[in-house]
Amino acid sequence: MSKIVNYFKDVYNELVNKTSWPTGSELTNSAIVVMVASVIIACVVMLMDLVSEYALKFIYNGLY
Repeated sequence: MSKIVNYFKDVYNELVNKTSWPTGSELTNSAIVVMVASVIIACVVMLMDLVSEYALKFIYNGLY
């Protein structure tokens, strides 16, 4: 039982005293970067989907 208590004390100590938490502005900047990257990736995936759709329609129309 003592090992478990010591473990949680060490975890608490690590989180409170040794972990460096981002500031509010750093967190905001990181969130903006993630949102912009997500939109760009979504647009790329959409473009790939449209291109493959048109390519497959072209191939299928050529076969039938």
